[in-house]
Amino acid sequence: MFFDPVYFIFIAPALILAFYAQMRLRSTYATASQMPAPLTGAAAARHVLDTAGLNQVGIEQIGGHLSDHYDPRDKVLRLSPEVYGGRSLAAVGIAAHEAGHAIQDATNYAPLVVRNAAVPIAGFGSSASIWMLIAGFILQFQPLILLGIGLFACVVAFQLVNLPVEFNASSRAKEQLLSLGIITADDRVYVNKVLNAAALTYVAATLQAVLTLLYYIMRFAGGSNRE
Repeated sequence: MFFDPVYFIFIAPALILAFYAQMRLRSTYATASQMPAPLTGAAAARHVLDTAGLNQVGIEQIGGHLSDHYDPRDKVLRLSPEVYGGRSLAAVGIAAHEAGHAIQDATNYAPLVVRNAAVPIAGFGSSASIWMLIAGFILQFQPLILLGIGLFACVVAFQLVNLPVEFNASSRAKEQLLSLGIITADDRVYVNKVLNAAALTYVAATLQAVLTLLYYIMRFAGGSNRE
């Protein structure tokens, strides 16, 4: 099943989009990293958070490249070295995006609440569904295949809910950076390009998950029709 050429034909659009998104992200990030900003990424995030009344949200530096994220459990932004200490439009854009997630958390932004609640199910579904599908197709045991498809559908649902969360965080970041005077209207072009390129990687991942789910359903329906 997993070496089926039809599968790769199914997900080809997503793979092409993912490759394009990664190339675009690298290019826009490299360009925006050369454009100076008045604050470091950490300072910009701190300003955005404090303005929103989120003085209790911490900011920490972590290792890795573009490993930036907001941890809703510990209420802390974790920023990669180049974003934490970088004084560039790329750094402030990404840092403000993560601050946007903290603001979503504080205001109980509905899609984020749903996404956070779905994390355990999506995590289990991502790892367990593949083994259930492999075993189900090998043994030709339909209930196991259906269970695997159902679990993978939870992963797809998580990806779909995650899209508005990421888009909204980027929108908040752009508005806050501009309104607080951290960037100018001209600077916003570079921030837009970086955040839009990052968002495109999420779109590609979601498209691949959706197309993979359709492939599993097609394989199941084809097997059922032959019986």
